[in-house]
Amino acid sequence: MTEQNLAQNSTVHEQGYKREFLWLAPALLASVLIFYFYLRSHPYPSFGAGLYLLIAERISEAGYALPKTIPHYTEGGVPFSYPPLMFYAVAVIRDLTGLDPIAVSRFLPGVVTILYLVPLYLLARDLLDSRPQAALTSLVVAVSPPIIQWHVSAGGIVRAPAFLFALSGIYAGLRLYRDRDQRWVVPSLALFTLTVLTHPVYTVFFALSYFLLFLEFDRTLWGLTRGAVVGFGGILLAAPWWTQVMAMHGVDVFTAAAGTHGGIGGGIPSVSALLHVKLRSLFVGTVWSLVPVLGTAYLLKERRFFLPVWFVAVTVAIGKARFSMLVGAFIIAVFLLEAVGAWLKRESPFGVGRREIVTASLVVIATVGLASGAMYATSDVDAHAGSPSLPQFITHDDVQAMEWAEKNTKPSATFVVQGDAAEWFPQQTHRTMLVGPWGVEWKGHQPYNRQLNLFRDISSCNSAHCMSQTLSKAGVNPNYVYLPKGKFTVRGMQYQRTSQLAMSMHLSPKYRTVYENDGVIVFEVMGGKGPGE
Repeated sequence: MTEQNLAQNSTVHEQGYKREFLWLAPALLASVLIFYFYLRSHPYPSFGAGLYLLIAERISEAGYALPKTIPHYTEGGVPFSYPPLMFYAVAVIRDLTGLDPIAVSRFLPGVVTILYLVPLYLLARDLLDSRPQAALTSLVVAVSPPIIQWHVSAGGIVRAPAFLFALSGIYAGLRLYRDRDQRWVVPSLALFTLTVLTHPVYTVFFALSYFLLFLEFDRTLWGLTRGAVVGFGGILLAAPWWTQVMAMHGVDVFTAAAGTHGGIGGGIPSVSALLHVKLRSLFVGTVWSLVPVLGTAYLLKERRFFLPVWFVAVTVAIGKARFSMLVGAFIIAVFLLEAVGAWLKRESPFGVGRREIVTASLVVIATVGLASGAMYATSDVDAHAGSPSLPQFITHDDVQAMEWAEKNTKPSATFVVQGDAAEWFPQQTHRTMLVGPWGVEWKGHQPYNRQLNLFRDISSCNSAHCMSQTLSKAGVNPNYVYLPKGKFTVRGMQYQRTSQLAMSMHLSPKYRTVYENDGVIVFEVMGGKGPGE
């Protein structure tokens, strides 16, 4: 090949990349802006990742070996059975950079939410055979609250990379099955392995989507064999993790956790809810979630079954809004640019063409979607039962109080913490939090439900008598009780604390104030027999 031909090929590739970037640019820009608004409004991350970050600490302390248990999350700690990949990644990031764990949980998820738009766009472009539809699909995903909620928040240090791996792997599967290109087996295998090692729910999403691609594009022995190589190969490559976990805790540790956060078939209520929407409850999010239903009807009418089947399968099997909304974004793009676009072209007196329809769709979705997404990211939306959309589990007052606890209590001291700050408390203080559900799912349904219900009961107490009775009945004997003042959340739901509980605790001979700032009061339990005495 001559130098001239090489130069021409290089120019063609550059032009191709620029063309794809221009179509992807609206989604990338929207995602960057939403991440910026989130950072400006959240000096601390939304939701919790304290357990995840403590796992990363333990991995680093153990010389990058798998720890058996994670201490401080309830008495005796919790079994370490999580897929470990991102905990290792966070451990490496912290060891190399020295970044504060809170900073990692603020920045890492948002960066990955921008990155996963690239494989998403490629998947939509090739699956829908349309760059405009791929651009619209990516934009809808970038601004969709259910997807923002679980990926830009603190727990996104695990979930966002899992989404990135899954989308990349599904794209590889499309190329494998549609093109029958065996070169995509290895990328598919690698990406499935990464997903298995990152998050179990995203593994189910990957496997289900991959299986549907096989059914749609290549129902042959060749396709079945390649799919088996990817599926079983990924599980085998992840064996260094799950075999060690089974050796330490037995196979029951995996079956114990199944279903504590939903499970296969957990989305059946979601389908029922879509069919019983009250008109007075309709708001932008609900209407937006109904658009895929209209699009599904259109696609079924056109006898194009893959997207409707994918949408229903994901909704029923997984039951998580973020996955339904992802597939729904594909349906929205097709419905708006084909069905609605054709209607406008036919009915409009202004001679609306395809270019105008694409431009208008992108502008409208970008404007409305970015506005609603930004409001959601800044917690200006009452997303659930009147509570903020992305609440911060901890504040500056919590961080100060936790620093005090770490410096002024014995390492063996035990605490009961009201509210969701409890999720961060063990990681920030390296002290044991006796009541909380985080990580307890690996012990089974009964221990998990007991901890969850007890956490809710304690967090709702508004008197010293209630606190003492609840703890005594549960057989919990802490050295200290940690109480938030003013607004706080319990499982993401906002509460407003009056001075009644604090006054009741002050007046009770069972409790003595040992620390207080504008947002937190810490009481010592008098006459306690806990290990910190």
